[in-house]
Amino acid sequence: MGIMDFIKKQFIDVIEWSESGDGVLVYQYPMQDKEIQNGAQLTVRESQLALFVNEGKIADLFGPGLHTLSTRTLPVLTNLKNWDKLFQSPFKSDLYYFSTREQIDQRWGTANPIILRDKEAGPIRLRAHGSYSYKITDPRLFFQKISGTRSLYRSEELDDQLRALIITSLSSHFGSASVSFLDMAAEQDRFSQTLKGVLQPAFAQYGLELATFLIQNISLPEDIQKYFDKASSMRMLGDLNRYAQFQASDSIPIAAANEGGIAGIGVGLGAGVGLGQAMAGALGGGAGGNNQAAAKEDSFALLEKMHDLLKKGVLTQEEFDRKKADILSRM
Repeated sequence: MGIMDFIKKQFIDVIEWSESGDGVLVYQYPMQDKEIQNGAQLTVRESQLALFVNEGKIADLFGPGLHTLSTRTLPVLTNLKNWDKLFQSPFKSDLYYFSTREQIDQRWGTANPIILRDKEAGPIRLRAHGSYSYKITDPRLFFQKISGTRSLYRSEELDDQLRALIITSLSSHFGSASVSFLDMAAEQDRFSQTLKGVLQPAFAQYGLELATFLIQNISLPEDIQKYFDKASSMRMLGDLNRYAQFQASDSIPIAAANEGGIAGIGVGLGAGVGLGQAMAGALGGGAGGNNQAAAKEDSFALLEKMHDLLKKGVLTQEEFDRKKADILSRM
């Protein structure tokens, strides 16, 4: 190098990064033709980490604080460049700043339903959405697997990857674990914490920590939701027989309001007494013969509905056979 080249060459003796704007995860300090002066001051703020990379090889990592750069503070880079302990010359190397601030209010959701193996109803399809937050904890892994030699890397570039990671991990978990949709819906805070633990290893493989994970809404297909509503009614009423009576009594005003319904025809013909007997039979009153006939009719209707649930996959064959046997034993 000639004397004029040496004079023209610029040396860096102060290195720092003032984060500007939200969403910047990685920032490469601009070196251009500059070289870092031996003994330069490197400032790393509380929300940052700084990583030296030499010819594609990861070298030294610096946490928050003011660091004087020398062979003592750059042991890995010293080894890579084969510097001796008395080196005093400037050097050139790539320096990347990583933001360790928590990236809040990130959104996730199921574009398509995922399968939940419900411990009561069997496999069901559900949709869910919520929010999460994360931060970089291992810059080495993040550099190797995500950002690479990019001079600037923003959080929005990572959004699709993380959402896909969440959905894939949740689908795998729900497909193998036996959980209850009702428990999950009733205790969303507790279940959010459970799923955070499930997802954390997937984030850690990229050098990230999943700071928060929240479920904000869970929904089921309409036919499955009707099943859970009926199951809830059955639990409130106590047993299948009482549920059948409830179904019959609940359907009478609906049929009466329908001109084509049986009850509507009966009323139109002046058969109010017969309608009253049907209501009494459904509620357990009236003559023994009428009561038994109504109970049998209601039981057959309930069996038909249960068979529909079996065909839709809501009930398993074992559950259907058990409930069928219980209904027939009461007829």
